[in-house]
Amino acid sequence: MAGSRFGSFKSEKGDPAASAAAASGGAAQRRDPYEVLGVGRNATDQEIKSAFRRMALKYHPDKNGDDPVASDKFQEVTFSYNILSDPDKRRQYDTSGFEAIESDSQELELDLSSLNTVNTVFAALFSKLGVPIKTTVSATVLEEALNGSVMVSQLQLGSSVQRKVEKQSAHFYSVDITEKQAKMGLICRVHSSDKSKFKLLYFELEENGGLSLALQEDSVKTGKVTAAGMYFLGFPVYRFEQNNMAAGAKDSDGAFFKRLDSFQPCDIHELKPGTHFFAVYGDNFFKSANYTIEVVCGESFPAEKEMLRNVEAKILTKRAELSKFESEYREVLAKFTEMTSKYTQEMQAIDQLLKERNEIHASYTNNAPLKRSSSRNKAKSPSKMPKSDTEKHHQKDKKVKDHCMEGYGSEDDNSSENKPKERFPRKKWLNIPFKLDRRKSC
Repeated sequence: MAGSRFGSFKSEKGDPAASAAAASGGAAQRRDPYEVLGVGRNATDQEIKSAFRRMALKYHPDKNGDDPVASDKFQEVTFSYNILSDPDKRRQYDTSGFEAIESDSQELELDLSSLNTVNTVFAALFSKLGVPIKTTVSATVLEEALNGSVMVSQLQLGSSVQRKVEKQSAHFYSVDITEKQAKMGLICRVHSSDKSKFKLLYFELEENGGLSLALQEDSVKTGKVTAAGMYFLGFPVYRFEQNNMAAGAKDSDGAFFKRLDSFQPCDIHELKPGTHFFAVYGDNFFKSANYTIEVVCGESFPAEKEMLRNVEAKILTKRAELSKFESEYREVLAKFTEMTSKYTQEMQAIDQLLKERNEIHASYTNNAPLKRSSSRNKAKSPSKMPKSDTEKHHQKDKKVKDHCMEGYGSEDDNSSENKPKERFPRKKWLNIPFKLDRRKSC
């Protein structure tokens, strides 16, 4: 896939006529993707890829400058390929047309060699933040390969080579294999200990001596390195399509059930005797990529070949089982959601009925509810007595005191009336003089 602009196509939602508007301007209606690429509805993935690469090279902005017609054609070709290269979207389009395609998420792959410095910086920043940025091989590299003007190095089977490739450039290698080696299978692997980003490419030889891109594998992080590999073992070998892996489902359940949807067979799974061509493309944003490439014969790995065949067969079986399990899971989940909602409603209804019952019980009384006060407030508050009773009590105490003090005051009683009366201690009551009869008894 190829792309020159940093952005994405966005569909116009609404009626089918509006959704059929062209992504470039909306003035013209979208054409059938099969018609755009010039392939039939029963075209294989390889035929679709070949048609796209041919037309992408023809209308690529690097070759057509500022030609707006070529730019619109290039966008139309890329948009059509985005649909037909995705099994799910191709099936949706075949069933319901453009209306069933959620093209809001159809992003162009970037050709970093065609971006200016500012856009390259933004692309690198988004990539660092975890946003998946899909890139493609430079149109210049593909055109030079198609014209047969690239330098090819010989790579011996079973040996490895360590090199450094500049960004948006490629190193080409040729490998010669015999009929026996082709029957036993061939494995090409590339890894980078610097965790550089790169693409492993496989080219087919054209009649004119040029090379056309047939397979592409992007590097992925595996432990402490980035690696990519191609396996030509004589039986179908599967891979995960990167565009499907990047497009995650909105909910976690959907992401789980779609996890194996992108597990698709490789377009080429066996090689014929002769010379074959591989390339390593530097996919870093700013710096070169260090890598190690090696090509080995499958004859040395008979056990691994059988194990790979068996485990991929189990994955395919599991994918079929997962599709059936999803239907059962969705049905049970809907029932569970219904029961949970009913449980909540019943609980609220019971609480409301019990509340009404308690209110009815409390209404069987004519007394106003008593206001309770704390014991602490009771201790602090003085005992209240009616005002009239208090005055009577004080008057009675005064009369008793006046009666007891009558005749026992000082000589200057008249003058003492204007002074406040002294309070006599209780012990002075013992000094009261009594008149005793001093007559002698008989």
